[in-house]
Amino acid sequence: MKTLYFDCAMGAAGDMLTAALLELHPKPEEAVAALNAAFAGRAVLSFRKDSKCGIQGTHVTVRIGDRVEGESVPAEHKHRHHRHTSLREVQAFIGSLPLPAPVVENALQVYALLAEAESAVHGQPIENIHFHEVGSLDAMADVVSVCFLLHELAPERILASPINVGKGTVRCAHGILSVPAPATLRLLRGVPIYAGPVSGELCTPTGAALLRHFVESFCDLPLLRVEQVGCGTGSKDLESANILRAIWGVSLP
Repeated sequence: MKTLYFDCAMGAAGDMLTAALLELHPKPEEAVAALNAAFAGRAVLSFRKDSKCGIQGTHVTVRIGDRVEGESVPAEHKHRHHRHTSLREVQAFIGSLPLPAPVVENALQVYALLAEAESAVHGQPIENIHFHEVGSLDAMADVVSVCFLLHELAPERILASPINVGKGTVRCAHGILSVPAPATLRLLRGVPIYAGPVSGELCTPTGAALLRHFVESFCDLPLLRVEQVGCGTGSKDLESANILRAIWGVSLP
C-alpha cells in the first residue's frame, strides 16, 4: 500500500506541506506550472532549494502582486493586504479554478473546516465568518496546492506524527494570542499535540485544517519500506531544523 507519512516534529504550515510534496513529485516544475496556470496571475507559486540547520529541503513562496508570502507589509499597504475575506469569496475563488474536481472539492472541504473552527471560536454563524490570515490569496494558494499535489501523487494512505504546535504567543488580526491559536486548537481536537522547546507558532490554522482533512491516523512512524523523502522548509530560522518531512513508501505487513 502506497503510504505517505508527515513528520510534524516542527509543526505544519501550508507552504511547508506544499514544498515537501513538491520534492516527492516526479515533475515539480510541471506541477507548479499547472497551478500557476490555474491561478491565472492572481497568485504565483515558486520554489527553490533551501537549507535549515544544514539539512537540505525546498522552500515555497507565493507572490500576490508585489508582495511575497511571509514578507513584512509596509504600514500604508496593510489595509489592502489584510482585508477580510468572506467564506463566499473563498468558495467562489476556489470553485472557479480549472483544476480536477477532486482537487476543488477537497480545497472547499478544508475551508469548511476552517470556517467551522472560526465560527465556534468567535461565536458567529458560519455565513458571517470573515477570514483574516487564512482568507488571503496566498493561504488559498497553499491549500489548493496541497490538494492538487496529493491528487497527483495519489497515496493510498496518509498518516502523520503527533504535531508539535510550539509555545508562547503569536500576533494575529485579533491581537496577541496563546499558542496554539484558538482556531488551530479547535481544528486539532482529538489529534495528539505537544509543545516542544521551540517558542512560536509552529502549526498554523491552514496546516491544521489540511492535516485534519487528509490524515487517516496520527501515530508513530509505522513499518514502512521508505522510497522517498520530501523536506519542506519554513520561513523562520530556528534553533531546530525548521522542516516538515513527507516520507513516501510502501506499508509492510
